[in-house]
Order: sequence, then C-alpha cells, then structure tokens
Amino acid sequence: MNTVPQSLPGAVVWMLGAVVALTTMAVAGRELAAVISVFEIMFFRNLICLIIIVALVWRSGRHLFATQRLPLHGFRNTIHFAAQAGWYYGLIYLPLSEVFAIEFTAPIWTAILAAMFLGERLTAIRIVGTLLGFLGVLVVIRPGIAVVDPAALAVLGSAIGFGMMFVITRSMASTEAALTILFYMNLVQLPLSFAFMLPFWVTPPQELWPWIALTGLGGLASHYCFARAFALADAARVAPIDFVRLPVAALVGYWLYQEPTSLYVWLGAAVIIVGNIMNLRGGRS
Repeated sequence: MNTVPQSLPGAVVWMLGAVVALTTMAVAGRELAAVISVFEIMFFRNLICLIIIVALVWRSGRHLFATQRLPLHGFRNTIHFAAQAGWYYGLIYLPLSEVFAIEFTAPIWTAILAAMFLGERLTAIRIVGTLLGFLGVLVVIRPGIAVVDPAALAVLGSAIGFGMMFVITRSMASTEAALTILFYMNLVQLPLSFAFMLPFWVTPPQELWPWIALTGLGGLASHYCFARAFALADAARVAPIDFVRLPVAALVGYWLYQEPTSLYVWLGAAVIIVGNIMNLRGGRS
C-alpha cells in the first residue's frame, strides 16, 4: 500500500498555491464580468476544466469515467452551480475582502449539515465555533444597522451551497475518485451554464481571452492544490492557512480597484476565522 509522507512545509506551500489560484480566479471573474455575464464566465470555466480533466482521466485510466452515483453527481453539481453563480455575482458588487470573509462561513455550514445528514458529532467546541460564525456574518453584513447589500446575501447563500456540496462530496469519497468527481462536476455544469448564458451571450473581445484562461485554470489549480495540501498534513493544521486569502484579497482589491475595506469586515472575518478554527479543533474530540 502506497502512502503519502506527511510534510507540513509542503502542505503550507500547496495551501498558499490555492490562495494564489483562488485570488487569481476572483480577479479574472471581476475583469470578465465588466463585459460578459456571470453564466458565460462559468461556461468558459467549465469548458476549460472539462477539456483538461478529460485529458487527465484518459491518461490515468478511462475507468475513472465510470460511476454508479450519477443522480447524486447531478444533485451535487446543480447546488454547486447555483453557489458559484452567487459567488461570481458577489464579486461584481462587493469588495473582494468582503466576498472572501462571507465565503469563510462555508466550513461552518458544512459542520452543521454534516451533523444533520451524515450523523457527524457536534461537540461543544464546534457548537461555540458555529455560533461565532453566525456572529461574524452579522458583524460583516450588519442587518438592521446598515442596508444589507443583496450581493452579500448572494455570497452567504453561495457559502451555504458550498457547505452542502462539501457534505455530499464527503458521502461520495468512499466510492468516487477525485478526478471522477471533478469530471462530473464540469460535465453537469457545462450544459447548465450554456443554457443560462445564451440569452446574454456576448462574443468576448480578444483582450479578454487571457482572463478566460485564468478563470478556468485558477479553478482547477485551486482544487488540485487543496487536494495535495490535505494529503500532506492534517486538515486542522493546514486549513487555517486558507484565511491568508483575506489580507491578500484586501491588498489586491485596493491595488487594482482602490477598494476600501471596512473595519466591520475585518472584525467579522476575525470572528468567523476563530469559529472555523474551533470547528477544526473540535473535530478531534
């Protein structure tokens, strides 16, 4: 039996690679959304990813195309499609730092949904972490104090969708290889994005094609980097590195788009991050 040796430094490098990939994808999405629709962005991303994954599966073994859980793939990827649409919508109207701060609630939703549908135990530490996650969201969007931006609600909905998708992925992991899951993710979402983009189709000008390539490659690279990182070290040790995305997003947003970052976003994000770390630690109990 082959085992992958544990390496925390290597895992850190792969996690930082995921941070770069996701930030690049966010910037590419922002640039593309000024000209083409969210669904057209998703179409090109799915198309690029599917071409690359088919090549990888063909090389690794065509048995990876086989699955006995096609309906579950369809359900998982319909949810993921809606979550991605909400995330891209948020990128258009919110500062990058606020999008990532709200998105960081996805692990908290995962813990709640896993307890409901997979029977995973919610320890006392995880319950406190979950409550902190909710508190952090309230600090970021401040309902009743400030006007709640619909884009913030869209990103929150997408975070819940990502949590649902992660729970379904856990239930599939025992029978489906990672490449199989990625293949069906893009196979299901490609016709969905195609159908939704048709009424809004705009032929991308030549200068947008590098951004189109980056959004596809960034999405695929982030999945690969996360998989490599979690293979090299425990999730509880490496997952918090993903929170580096927040200051990176704030710096990139300020540098490229002169985006201000609210103190409430930083404060809420800090509470959400503490809640996530408690969820990770609580999983060991």
